[in-house]
Amino acid sequence: MALSLKKGGNISLSKQDANLQRIIVGLGWDPRPTDGQAFDLDACAFLLNAGGKVRGDHDFIFYNQLRSTDGSVEHTGDNRTGDGDGDDEAIKINLTQVPAEIDKIAVSVTIDEAEARRQNFGQVGGAFIRVVNEDNGQELTRFDLGEDFSTETAVIFGEIYRHSGEWKFRAVGQGYTGGLGPLARNYGVNV
Repeated sequence: MALSLKKGGNISLSKQDANLQRIIVGLGWDPRPTDGQAFDLDACAFLLNAGGKVRGDHDFIFYNQLRSTDGSVEHTGDNRTGDGDGDDEAIKINLTQVPAEIDKIAVSVTIDEAEARRQNFGQVGGAFIRVVNEDNGQELTRFDLGEDFSTETAVIFGEIYRHSGEWKFRAVGQGYTGGLGPLARNYGVNV
């Protein structure tokens, strides 16, 4: 049974499954009904070194750059409506292929054109991130954000990181105002 985490909690993925090699990071959300424009939320991943920065823009995986140059991280594609149950977007990670100089993979979600559409995460509910063993479909852990954000237009949902030879997951749930640009610049991406 998957372990449900609270904000700030972490779990060793390696201890959940000693043979773990490939994972799917599934993300979901439910925009609250409004009279305004439709929501388009986008998942992305940042491959970060020990200093918490990308090595270059190629370490920013999103709807316009679906795969890392080494093939270790792959975005499965943009879901423009978020309709339906289950994962709205997903990122596949082959843990055995992640370069040694990458210490952490931060997984975030942003609202496309949030400022122009006057949208924010205060209008989004049911947000979650879960980690699934891609080889057997077993859910290893889950974090239901459950927090009411207000003006934030980008949220770091969680992080996959190395610690003492293990792969771990941390439930982050940290919001950013300003959207994708400030979030990406924070990690060293040139946008």
